[in-house]
Amino acid sequence: MDNVIKTYFDKFRIQGKLPPEIEGKVKGKLVPDLELVNKWRNWRTGLEYEDKELGATLFGALDDCSVDGEYYVPLDYKTRGFAPNQGDSEKYYSNQLNCYALLLKENGYKVGNIAYLIYYYPNTVHENGVVNFNIEVVAINIDPEKAKLTLTQAVDLLKGPLPEKHSDCEYCSWIGNLESLT
Repeated sequence: MDNVIKTYFDKFRIQGKLPPEIEGKVKGKLVPDLELVNKWRNWRTGLEYEDKELGATLFGALDDCSVDGEYYVPLDYKTRGFAPNQGDSEKYYSNQLNCYALLLKENGYKVGNIAYLIYYYPNTVHENGVVNFNIEVVAINIDPEKAKLTLTQAVDLLKGPLPEKHSDCEYCSWIGNLESLT
């Protein structure tokens, strides 16, 4: 689905426009350089940040990006079967978007303090399986410094001893459930 959306957005990129369903909901215009955007979309050729002091490299594949004046604004498509719940966008995707901001910044692009999630979820199904989608744009505050902190904490965690399980940690309980199955 993401590839279909990317192709759709690229038609508007060539015209120097935003798709009409996000016009007025996303600041700026799509980054005009399709070759550059296609590099960013591939994790092998995309944006990369090496922190030599940590001995770690962060890389990612950006769905899309707009440019608003001198600021680059990460855009990420989300496809799902239902509308996003209030607060879930920030809870589940802030770190991802902070990382995109860090990647852009460390590669010489100015970033502001906002990114956008563009949700596509089904509304109705018509004859021949034609699906109409709802499109919802959610603005998320971003901070590349938070991504640096997360990267530092991740490296510290990986270099340190295995942490103890904690009863309030959803991931620890998930692992515990897996262990009980074996």
